Amino acid sequence: MDSDRIESKAKELEGKLTNDESREAEGRIQGKWGELKDKADDAWEDVKDKAEDVVDRGEDTADERDDAPTPR
Repeated sequence: MDSDRIESKAKELEGKLTNDESREAEGRIQGKWGELKDKADDAWEDVKDKAEDVVDRGEDTADERDDAPTPR
């Protein structure tokens, strides 16, 4: 759990305890922001992994061409 989500839970709880609807809403919004950042990070990691896979496959193919006998 990242800091945005921890802070959001604290703000939301504080808002409930003090009956401060704006503080509670601020906590909910900050929690959604934390979730959005997590999703963006996950998407970035997926793209990075797929790009690495493509590069690795390209290197494997190049290695296979290097190992092939040269025609005479």
